[in-house]
Amino acid sequence: MNNPQTEFDTPWKDILQQYFEDFILFFFPQAHSEISWSRGFEFLDKELQQVVRDAELGRRLVDKLVKIYRTGGEEAWVLIHVEIQSQEESDFAERMFVYNYRIYDRYKRSVASLAVLGDERASWRPNQFGYQLFGCEVGFRFPVVKLLDYQEQWSELEASRNPFATVVMAHLKAIETRNNRPLRKQWKLTLTKRLYEQGFSREDVINLFRFIDWVMSLPLELEQEFQQELSQYEEERRMPYITSIERSGIRQGLLKGISLGLKLKFGESGLNLLPEISELNDINLLEAILSGLETVSTVEELRQIYRNTTTE
Repeated sequence: MNNPQTEFDTPWKDILQQYFEDFILFFFPQAHSEISWSRGFEFLDKELQQVVRDAELGRRLVDKLVKIYRTGGEEAWVLIHVEIQSQEESDFAERMFVYNYRIYDRYKRSVASLAVLGDERASWRPNQFGYQLFGCEVGFRFPVVKLLDYQEQWSELEASRNPFATVVMAHLKAIETRNNRPLRKQWKLTLTKRLYEQGFSREDVINLFRFIDWVMSLPLELEQEFQQELSQYEEERRMPYITSIERSGIRQGLLKGISLGLKLKFGESGLNLLPEISELNDINLLEAILSGLETVSTVEELRQIYRNTTTE
């Protein structure tokens, strides 16, 4: 049984973009109360890239620069830096400092840098950077959320309707079950059922399922078992979202697995098949392609799997 890689970067980036206000409310409630949400907010990804593009800042994962307005009317810049990694990084606090002062230097506005740490090292909690020399002192401190801390608040997470309660639960269980995919399948089913039981809207169910599906990736045979059990659950309760979930969640997960398989087996040239494969909507056919990656020897052999089917 081949275990697909667990990825956190893209799903966190997507969910943060979709639920930014909920993100601030869940992780940084003090900041939430001081933001004038009625005036809206704006993501400034291109501006952030311009600010830091020439800096040697190490491995960047999920970085967001957001323009918000404070309740007093003041325009402010908020740097949201979500760091999802599995090991300690020695220069993380310095990198946060560099981001902060570069943004301030460019725009001459106050900048709030916030960090969410999704690694597995409980004692790693960098929240400040500074130095002293000849009577000159520089100090920078920023708030940090450690996702591992929520393991002790599981009942509160289960009761919460904030989307990021689901995000945190899925993230923690993805880490916990990295080497136990049958257990991951059970937790994936439990967390998906919770979306219905909590009464989330159709759009929220689809968005949150996409996150769960992405971070809690399963080998093909376990993914098929999961789909069957989820379909049975939805049929018993006459839930209306399975078609949308298949399109937006399961299909996306299969395409992600195919993309990874193409790259690992055939290198960058294998990814040339991805555009035409991405046009396929048949879940079973996508499963056949993913399974076929284990046995085919050439790109053309893989292409025949879906060309023969689509031309019949």
